[in-house]
Amino acid sequence: MPPDLHRELIEGRHDVPRIGSVVQLPRQFPPYAVADAAGALVAPVESYLKDLALGDNSPATCRSYAYDLLRWFRLLWLLGVDWEKATEAEAAAMVGWLRTAKNPQRRRSNPSTPPPGTVNVRTGKQYLKAGYAPATINHSLTVVSGFYAFHRHYGRGPVANPVPESVQRRRALAHRSPDGPTPLHRRSRLRQRTSQKQPRAIPDAMWDELFAAMNHDRDRALLQLYVSSGARASELLGLTLGDIDWSGQQLYVVTKGTDLREPVPASPQGFLLLAAYLDQVGVPAADEPVWRTRHGAEKPLTYWAMRRILQRANAQMSTNWTLHDLRHTAAQRMANDPHLTLSEVRAIMRHTALATTGIYLTTRVEDLFDKLQEHYNRPRVERSFAPGYDPADIQAVFGG
Repeated sequence: MPPDLHRELIEGRHDVPRIGSVVQLPRQFPPYAVADAAGALVAPVESYLKDLALGDNSPATCRSYAYDLLRWFRLLWLLGVDWEKATEAEAAAMVGWLRTAKNPQRRRSNPSTPPPGTVNVRTGKQYLKAGYAPATINHSLTVVSGFYAFHRHYGRGPVANPVPESVQRRRALAHRSPDGPTPLHRRSRLRQRTSQKQPRAIPDAMWDELFAAMNHDRDRALLQLYVSSGARASELLGLTLGDIDWSGQQLYVVTKGTDLREPVPASPQGFLLLAAYLDQVGVPAADEPVWRTRHGAEKPLTYWAMRRILQRANAQMSTNWTLHDLRHTAAQRMANDPHLTLSEVRAIMRHTALATTGIYLTTRVEDLFDKLQEHYNRPRVERSFAPGYDPADIQAVFGG
């Protein structure tokens, strides 16, 4: 009897072959496409990504959707199911496989790397698990559902979307205000349970340690500007000379998602370190990024190079901070400053909803060390009674 591939995928006893690829195209609509094992472009995916790009979605979004659809088509190729005949059984097989498979992006070649899923004792942050995160699985379901909804609009594909949909969720979120609470609703079938994680800001003592681990004015300037402006990693790395307002003490960055050039304030210390860095390496061309590599041929500092700088500092400190933790640190410091209102912090951080800024109004245990020591060392309050009462009567009424 032939094996049931659907069941084997769900139970983690079969893997999906890594065939096909995502290719970058020499055109804008779409900028990316999915190719099969023979190198031919998958036409249904290409038309969907073209519509996505024409809808003013960024190339990064098209690339992300392409990888999700590549994962879906790899599954269909393994099962021998045409995309037009896919059913909920294939969607369930994809979810089961993703729940049990190991994410190739999480593989580590260094044997001294902490095991996936463990918690760093210094930072309290969990290392990424070896498998696919619940949010990744839900995103894959959303992409596949949108792919089939697009083709159903043009009379192609199956009549029923292979990804189950929650009518209750659609109704609950239809007219929700972005500043209001998210209404409760049941998850649709196959959707994974996700929890709202509290952002992990870097405590002041560890921040001083991290800053001291930077051995160049460039890296010190970047860290200071990150933590004082709240800019995202990619936004700050794209900075040019024309984006620096020295007199106004602010930087102009291209906001992720909107592509708007917006000003963000930064600390005077950050500008002093930036000036020291430029005095040391020289001023780049007006249209060139300010941040440059230090070794080899001079070129713009990339996100991955900056990430590697932080990784070396983490290895030295036995921590696991990320570049995005610097933005969390900036938001947490501002949100808990009594001289800044929440709406002002929202404007600086450029959050879409005020509720996003509100999650930073938290008290961290590590910031309460001095207060907790006073609490623990405070003498115990002894119970006393007004003079004139007989201790025997007190004992009889209130007990020992």
